[in-house]
Amino acid sequence: MNSKWIYGISIVLAGAFSLYFIVKLDLQNALIGMIALFALTNSARARQFKSQGMIREARWMQGLSTLFAIALAVVLFLRLLG
Repeated sequence: MNSKWIYGISIVLAGAFSLYFIVKLDLQNALIGMIALFALTNSARARQFKSQGMIREARWMQGLSTLFAIALAVVLFLRLLG
């Protein structure tokens, strides 16, 4: 399966996950979906920038993606503790 399809499907799933919990007013779970969505979209954007030759922008987007991935891990860890 193409990596663009995997990114696209995972972005749609994360968006649907967060939208579902926003509608149910469960904002703690919606936050997890939104952070995952930001990490995935920034990672996909970094790959797109790198393929277009925009190396500086690609590094910036990859850094943001890493930041959101770390934030997701921290939020998931805190959810498991409490």
